Order: sequence, then C-alpha cells, then structure tokens
Amino acid sequence: MNEVNNTLFIPLYGKSQLSRRGIILNDPMAEKICSSEQFPIRGRSASKWLAFNMAMRARVFDDWTDAMLSEYPDAVVLHIGCGLDSRCLRVGSCSNWIDCDFPDVIDIRRKYYTENEHYHMMCVNAADPGQVRTLPDHDTAIVVLEGISMYLSPQELHAFLQTLQEKYAHVHILMDIYTAFGAKASARKNPVNDVGVTTVYGIDDIESILCGLHIRHKAEHFFTPPALIRELKPLERLIFRLLFTGKMYRRIYRLLELETAGDD
Repeated sequence: MNEVNNTLFIPLYGKSQLSRRGIILNDPMAEKICSSEQFPIRGRSASKWLAFNMAMRARVFDDWTDAMLSEYPDAVVLHIGCGLDSRCLRVGSCSNWIDCDFPDVIDIRRKYYTENEHYHMMCVNAADPGQVRTLPDHDTAIVVLEGISMYLSPQELHAFLQTLQEKYAHVHILMDIYTAFGAKASARKNPVNDVGVTTVYGIDDIESILCGLHIRHKAEHFFTPPALIRELKPLERLIFRLLFTGKMYRRIYRLLELETAGDD
C-alpha cells in the first residue's frame, strides 16, 4: 500500500489497545486485525496518549453516526476512507451502509468483512469526482470523514462536497480537519510521518471551502468528551488533558459538522 493508505494502521492500533483495556471503545475487530496483519507501529504512532486520542475520536464519530441514524433511519451511510475500521459493526443497525476506500485497502477489508444486502464496500477515491458519482443514489446521506480531509487539497475537498450536494438532496457530514498551523506543525510532529506521509492540508476558514455550495457549517464538536476522559486512570487523565485538550489543541485540530442548508 502507499504511504497515505498505511496511515490507517495508526488509528486501528489505538482502537485495538483501548478495546483490550475495556475502556472508551469496544472494538474486537480492531484487535483481531492488528493481531493478524502485524503492521509495525513505531515511534510516535505507538504512543499510548495517541491511542487514547484515536479511540476517543472514533467513539465521538460513532456516537454522532448513531444519533444521525436515529434521526434519519433510512439514510445511506457513506464512510469515506474507512480503512479497516469496524464502525459498521460498532454503531446501531443501518439498512444501507457503504464503506469506501482505495482498491488495495478494500482488498484487505474483504478478508475481515462480508457484504450483505445492507452492507457494501466500494473502491472510491474522494479526490476523484467521477468516482464519487458512482456512489448509490439516495435522498439522504450521512457522511463520515474521519482522518481524510487533511489528505485532500482545498480544491479537492470543495469538489468532493460539491459532488455530494449534487448527488444527494440532504447531506450530513462529520469531519476532522487540521488548521493551517496544525498542518505546518505536522511536518515534524505528526505520527503519520512514521509511515512516510509528508504532505497534509489545513483549513482555517471552512467558509472558504464551502463558498458557492449549499452546504453549511452547522456545529463544532469536541474530540475529548469529559465522560470519556474519566474512563482513564487519574494520572492518565491529568497528562491526557495537558496533551489533547484546551486552546492549543484546538489551534491544531478541529471537528466540524456540516449539512445541506435548510436541513435544521
């Protein structure tokens, strides 16, 4: 796999570690895949603090997806850049779930996941509008963009969102982003450097990406809810809060919810 695809093992490792401890995230599939694939996790990627952060991020995305499915039970869920993630198993039932990634990633997924009438896998490059247009037609789409936006240039991200709004009458999106400062800082300190990724993109003004679209910025969410932090041991809580909460962390990394204008 190429360097960007190799980044999928970093959050997978984090989720497996916390699942083994029985806190924050119940993810036996992550445990199984990590044991089977044995992809080497080194340096910053193996940090237990990053593992906490990756598991919390996944849990926040899970809870949001669950909430959206409760509100829109007939929607199609599009997990773009799904990697080897098992969100399709962790959240509530969904009648139409599509996991999307590059062909070599989907090839590995097929070793662990089985398609059925409610669950499918597709080879889709989010940077290619033509491939995005091959996604199944539907009225409402719940779109999960976890750990993906930073690998798309602003132009590619705008084109991706434009294609979604052209294809679906109602779009609900949750995506994490680097700020421009965060992208610059990642050149030296980002764990993805450990797997060879050197180019990521940051966004300071989401409105510049949404310009001309009928998609609006609805809300900002937190990666580190207090209830999840309380699952850590007391000393871990203290150190984790210093590393991953507060104004400095928000200067680097943010979590945004978008939706089609008028979909309140």
